[in-house]
Amino acid sequence: MPGEKKHKEKKKKEHAQQGLPEHLEKQRKYVICGPDKNYYTSTETAASEYLSLGVDNAWDFGAFAAGLSIKVNRMSEESMEFDLIGADPAVANALRRILISEVPTVAIEHVFIVNNTSIIQDEVLAHRLGLVPLNVDPALLEPKGAEDAASERNTVVLRLRVACRRESDGAVVNDVVKSGAFEWLHHGSDLPEETKCRFTDPAGQKAAFEGRPKPGAVDKGILLAKLRPGQEIELEAHCIKGTGREHAKWSPVATAWYRLCPEVALLREVEGEEAAELAAEADAVFGVGQGGKLFVRDVRTPAAERQLERVRRLLEQPRWREAIEFRKRKDHFIFTIESTGALRPEVLFKQALAILADKAERLEKRL
Repeated sequence: MPGEKKHKEKKKKEHAQQGLPEHLEKQRKYVICGPDKNYYTSTETAASEYLSLGVDNAWDFGAFAAGLSIKVNRMSEESMEFDLIGADPAVANALRRILISEVPTVAIEHVFIVNNTSIIQDEVLAHRLGLVPLNVDPALLEPKGAEDAASERNTVVLRLRVACRRESDGAVVNDVVKSGAFEWLHHGSDLPEETKCRFTDPAGQKAAFEGRPKPGAVDKGILLAKLRPGQEIELEAHCIKGTGREHAKWSPVATAWYRLCPEVALLREVEGEEAAELAAEADAVFGVGQGGKLFVRDVRTPAAERQLERVRRLLEQPRWREAIEFRKRKDHFIFTIESTGALRPEVLFKQALAILADKAERLEKRL
């Protein structure tokens, strides 16, 4: 018995030095994509997961920091795509949720309608206005509580005043109301008694927005309403700072999403007629090199990504299941942020990281 115990301890030490067996390491790192379902989709995070093999699976900050990297693939004013490598799915999903519901923006919260003779009901028009993305930097405003008075510190006032008429030559003017018709009232509300919005600074918000675009809609071409001659819309829209957690109109992203990085691997050498057949089935994924041997191309190209599902279907045949493997890295995320235009996508990403870091610090203090 003592000899058997020593033998087991020796085996554990050997496993700890060598790491996990190849098949377990693959299960830990990859989601294996089969023809009809995916395998090994869970992420093994328990420290004792491989304890029987003498392998400590505990999370290590040093290893995490050394393996974490971010690579920006493309970026524009409205969207960006980057690779998040070496992170846990919980981190990627936390960033996604923060982008959707916790990064603040400015949106129309209160609409004071003076006159609306259009076909659109007041409440429908107010709801439509609330969903218009605004080019107001939320850093310039303080959060406004339910009981706080509206002021230059927490409210931006926009006016919409459009009247449709017919000219003497029969032409109809202002029959389409678009978001470009918003007018910024830097001095505050023209209806302070009704709106309870009073700016105490005579200069209003001119100084705060100096050198910046005038507050208004991000896209000046959003259709708000259609009018006929004699119809008119006049209103004030009061904009405040908020987050998507309270209402989707404050969400700064049209969408934020991620997917696992795909890989196609050869399990054995494929050559000759088999190689030619596979290359013909998915020419953007496979190629035939010197000596007639099959090789895998870069699967991150648009053409190859369109053919990955075809590769999955090929795995229905046993002969291809023994030759190729379609898999996805569990710690490699292709992340896409599509902004509404209120803030640039890289700004949103930095703010999301700052919010996540703040959450971690607050959690650490409470432990």
